[in-house]
Amino acid sequence: MNIAVILAGGVGTRLGMSLPKQFFKVAGKMVIEHAVDVFEKNNLIDEIAIVINSHYVFLVEEMIIKNGWQKVKRILEGGEERYHSSLAAINAYHDYKDSNLIFHDAARPLLSQKIVNEVIGAMDHFNAVDVAINSADTIIEVDNDIITAIPDRAKMRRGQTPQSFKQHLISKAYEIALRDKNFKATDDCGIVRKYLPDEKIFVVAGEEVNMKLTYLEDTYILDKLFQLRSAEIQNFKLSRETLEGKVMIVFGGTYGIGKSIVELAILNGIKVYNFSRSINSIDVSCKEDVDKALESVFQIEKKIDFIVNTAAILHKEPLESMGYDAICKSININYLGMINVSLSSLPYLKKSKGHILFFTSSSYTRGRAFYSVYSSTKAATVNFVQAISQEWESFGIKVNCINPERTQTPMRIKNFGNEAEDTLLKPEAVALRCMQTLQSNYTGQVIDVRLFEE
Repeated sequence: MNIAVILAGGVGTRLGMSLPKQFFKVAGKMVIEHAVDVFEKNNLIDEIAIVINSHYVFLVEEMIIKNGWQKVKRILEGGEERYHSSLAAINAYHDYKDSNLIFHDAARPLLSQKIVNEVIGAMDHFNAVDVAINSADTIIEVDNDIITAIPDRAKMRRGQTPQSFKQHLISKAYEIALRDKNFKATDDCGIVRKYLPDEKIFVVAGEEVNMKLTYLEDTYILDKLFQLRSAEIQNFKLSRETLEGKVMIVFGGTYGIGKSIVELAILNGIKVYNFSRSINSIDVSCKEDVDKALESVFQIEKKIDFIVNTAAILHKEPLESMGYDAICKSININYLGMINVSLSSLPYLKKSKGHILFFTSSSYTRGRAFYSVYSSTKAATVNFVQAISQEWESFGIKVNCINPERTQTPMRIKNFGNEAEDTLLKPEAVALRCMQTLQSNYTGQVIDVRLFEE
């Protein structure tokens, strides 16, 4: 029997947040939820136990209901030290002597199925298994700030989790350790190594992305790693069976990327309604226009599943020479328009548990000269998407953001002139990634679309 033990008993003081680090939200879910999901989805895992501080048991109970986890059978109370959490699980499974206890830190949300499978596979041949990665840095041993040894880097590894043990083995190791008056807690493999030195501990190769959330700076890295993981979406196959009969509204679907989305959606059996300033005088910067558009579709279809907002304008010129009317128009369409579409869409998407999609640009990571207003509104788009994805998570609404590289659209040609076609994305490639995203369960993500992916 393979039992995953999620160690979430820490208080995470180094992160400097009001809640422990395992409750930090990234990519639409708490870190602990991502960690549990890995084991919930793994076919080799029979049962999951979550070890948590008693103050946060209610949060775990809510997660189990919200996520529909079927394998979480026990919620155990952790202690002051990490080893108390491990010991709680060891004692809870006292009668499961030959079972594999697979301990994983809840603050490592990017664990891959590959690592889980290899750890479980290794347990067929060993009683203890660790996960570690090579060290890119030289490791030094220090005493009173003086180097006392420099171990051979080729033999050094950096430990990760999960760590897996036969229940009878880890139980025995702790039994001996707790009798040692000089016992100092290390990780669980360290306890086995010290108190059962004849027991071989096999090491499975870990992954750099299987990082642990510890410091505030890690939150930014973790967010970017989840964005990179979302690149997996390019492998999703569009399913006409899943999409047929869905109702989609596209704002700005007359030209460029919006037009390609409309065409691809129709090919996949979606009922599409396009609204724009040029085709039916719908301006996203006017909330009354957006309300009217959504209501007109709902009266016909009685539902709205997907809403895509591609409406945007770009003025490429220095701020100094940009007219104030043009500044206001850019902000109203690119930013206020996004808010209007969101507010007006909410009641419809609550009913359908649907999906809303916005667009940023590669300039969101750093403001660009000569289009400061445009790039700053696109940075705001990312923050807005990440925020409301959390607010609307309880409604079952998915909110994502597409970040295409330079794309061959009328808006780009107007501002940048004719560029070499082989350096630009085709609108059809961006449309495909949009449809794949709408078909997914992602939320709170920035989905990058790169030229080399075409």
